[in-house]
Amino acid sequence: MKNHVEARKITKRFGPTTALNDAGISIAEGETHALVGRNGAGKSTLVSILTGLQRPDEGEVLFHGEAAPALADRDSWRQRVACVYQKSTIIPNLTVAENLFLNRQAESGMINWRTVRAKARELLATYEVDVDAETLAGDLGVEQRQLVEIARALSFGAKFIILDEPTARLDGPAIERLFVRMRALREQGVTMMYISHHLDEVYEICQSVTVFRDARHIMTRPVEGLPHNELVNAMTGETTAAYQTREHTVGDKVVLAAAGLSLGGRYDNVDLQVRAGEVVGLAGSASSGKIGLAETLVGLRKADAGTVTVNGAQPKQGDVPAFMAAGLGFVPEDRHHEGFVPLLSVGENATMPIMRRLGSFGMVLPSLRRAKAVQMIKELDIKTDGPEQPVGDLSGGNAQKVVFARALVDEPTALVVMNPTAGVDVKSKQSLLGAVEDAVERGAGAVLVSDELDDLRICDRVLVMFHGKVVKDVPRGWTDHELVAVMEGIEE
Repeated sequence: MKNHVEARKITKRFGPTTALNDAGISIAEGETHALVGRNGAGKSTLVSILTGLQRPDEGEVLFHGEAAPALADRDSWRQRVACVYQKSTIIPNLTVAENLFLNRQAESGMINWRTVRAKARELLATYEVDVDAETLAGDLGVEQRQLVEIARALSFGAKFIILDEPTARLDGPAIERLFVRMRALREQGVTMMYISHHLDEVYEICQSVTVFRDARHIMTRPVEGLPHNELVNAMTGETTAAYQTREHTVGDKVVLAAAGLSLGGRYDNVDLQVRAGEVVGLAGSASSGKIGLAETLVGLRKADAGTVTVNGAQPKQGDVPAFMAAGLGFVPEDRHHEGFVPLLSVGENATMPIMRRLGSFGMVLPSLRRAKAVQMIKELDIKTDGPEQPVGDLSGGNAQKVVFARALVDEPTALVVMNPTAGVDVKSKQSLLGAVEDAVERGAGAVLVSDELDDLRICDRVLVMFHGKVVKDVPRGWTDHELVAVMEGIEE
């Protein structure tokens, strides 16, 4: 079978760090090819080289056997390869049509908006994206934004598309709809590289898989017949057992509670109590209201009715500092927009909630900040060059650990974590879930919101939400079938 894309003997260095070391990939025409590996394995660097954003120090990229164009020739790159990134590149204040044809609206110096909208509707119809071209992109859901990005990528004429963690923020039905579209694109001759930490998706949608580890190519194999444990072993260099959950000693003290909590269009009349030493899960589809509820519990949203109590106090709703002052720590759903400041250092991000205690008269002593940051780096096993390294330079899993460090640095007695393992590798998942259980063993109570059933196994009970209401309190020991049936509203 003819190769559509090849990266041969690629080496890329950033200062003293070798991001890729004589690595490569060969993707056959018309296949969906998975690229997997732990955070920091070199996947993102390869994407930047395949899309023409970076030049390799050594090696070459070939499209249909021909050398890749010069980096300055962006139009030629777009006609060969397109990428839908994990972090959305859609501009929320522009309409769908404007996003689809950004910088391509005018053909002769003047923009004919009627023509732009007509072309946008035609493009959306071609790829079966059920979205109004005149809708503001900021009003779209996660699934709709991703489909618009796929349509935009393909509109340049590229027949090779890279999908970087496309399911990280989608629920089960949305993932299946994405896979239906991916299969249809493959039938139309589109070649895809699929990056994911969800190995079950690799087996479901891909024909081949390439593993990177420690900046090197480890193996490329057909997916069919490849044992799951062999793939995990190639990624980690060791046999990785499933995370072993712990038994929790639940106390009497209620550290976090909600009473009659309602927010129009999201959830209605929710009651909740979390005790010291307890992990309570929140599960449900993307439209269940679970994220809106969690964001209200940490002060990111203000409810229309009801109360939130943290350690016996009722902080002002919609006031995050007030909730943190009451003893609450949280990990937001979107680490890129709400979790950290990418240009600030690991130390600055990790110690942000306790800056007032790291000096006097409004001044932060660098030595105190560094000492606390080093402690958090050690406790959470953050792979970094040191507290001074910018968080934006870290891999996804290590950046998420910095977000956890910020949430835990003030030793909160109530903890709310939202989709904590989205877009991170197997080992990082274990470390992050372990951090939640460590906090609970110290006496905190935790709310864990996740689309990952395996994450929810550490919970003492799981509250399942459906259409904005808590429909069932499921104790530990549930099966996947039992929980999913309640989440989808089809409990037998």
